[in-house]
Amino acid sequence: MQNVFKAFENKFLPVAGRIGSQRHLVAIRDGFAAILPLIIIGSLAVLINNLPIEPFQNFMVNIFGEGWKDLGGYIWNGTFAIISLVVAIGVSYSLARSYNVDALAAALVSVASLIIISPMTEDGGISLQWMSAAGLFVSLLVAIVATEIFRRLSQLNLAIKMPDGVPEAVSRSFASLIPAMIVLFIFGLLQVLFIDVIGVSLQDLIYKAIQAPFQNAAGTLPAVLGIEFTKSFLWFFGLHGSNILEPVIEAAYLPGLLENTKLFEQGVSAHDVPYIITKPFLDVFVAMGGTGTGISLLIALFITVKAKQVRSLGKMSAPAALFNINEPIIFGLPIVLNPMLFIPFILVPLVNVTIAYFATSIGLVPKTVVMVPWTTPPIIGGYLATGGSIAGSILQIVNLAVGALLYLPFLKVLDRSMARNVTNASTSKKVV
Repeated sequence: MQNVFKAFENKFLPVAGRIGSQRHLVAIRDGFAAILPLIIIGSLAVLINNLPIEPFQNFMVNIFGEGWKDLGGYIWNGTFAIISLVVAIGVSYSLARSYNVDALAAALVSVASLIIISPMTEDGGISLQWMSAAGLFVSLLVAIVATEIFRRLSQLNLAIKMPDGVPEAVSRSFASLIPAMIVLFIFGLLQVLFIDVIGVSLQDLIYKAIQAPFQNAAGTLPAVLGIEFTKSFLWFFGLHGSNILEPVIEAAYLPGLLENTKLFEQGVSAHDVPYIITKPFLDVFVAMGGTGTGISLLIALFITVKAKQVRSLGKMSAPAALFNINEPIIFGLPIVLNPMLFIPFILVPLVNVTIAYFATSIGLVPKTVVMVPWTTPPIIGGYLATGGSIAGSILQIVNLAVGALLYLPFLKVLDRSMARNVTNASTSKKVV
């Protein structure tokens, strides 16, 4: 086993590390992180509008009238309805900043490029259909391509230099004028090609050819099991699997959540929305206490481990684990490169995914319709993510219990091994 781990460490980990630090993937990850507050605010507005508590709904109607939900609808329009637009801003800004070029100018050019290639409504307005989750893949593509072209042109010194004494903001604007003009001209030609020559929009083409098939494939149980396995596997070797896979997870599972939330906001039951696997599904039903379901590990640790130093570590790690932060236990126990905990650390998330998937698919638990912060403690997170269903909290409790049971025998072996090491060390000192 040690030879296998060593082989992976020497050959696989350098590749995984390079992927995790790849500039464009980091920009996508940071771009999604930047818009997370908007997603959470929009989700909470939808949850409040549709909270399935009749006394609450009656109270709101009595106090504010039948139109009390309009406020949540307006918040929806400023968050979920333009999610692709704000993603383009975040990704472009992050990528340009990594190149040390004008990040604000690059972000503005990317937004303009995205609007240029988006179909217009019959009355000449911007189609919100492609500003929402349906346009997410094109948004990412445009943000990266537009920023790369803008960056390369900016580095060719095509800037119009203004005389001394001109305000800095004006100088920067003129410095980016020629690169911005070329980028917008390129995307304008693309729109002419697709709309006027081919007769189909780039948005529609990519959605049907790439985004929809990708989402459908990613929403299967084998696909999500593969993602959870890879995440835990990378963490076992000390790599931040969550950060490395975050661009893939966001692109694969955020659109499904947005569609669920949209239908839930329209009055569709959380049981009847289409997507089972979403970003909050993984956060609230699997990553309770972080990757490896760290809270289950801590529960099993307090039940079975007698070693004082390990129990002390567990007590110090528990507060962070309640908010789904698991670095203290991963590096403190440690789990990293610890062969005794390799199997349960990989196995528990896979079992939790499977339980949650089937519990949701057969209707025992509503599907996730609300994006909750990933730091939301268990019980609360399951209730909120499923649109205010106690079944979501119960599923979290079940998964935590199952995970603890799976960790128990391995922690017993670890505890015995540590006890033997202490005994051997004491014997050696006596002999000396």
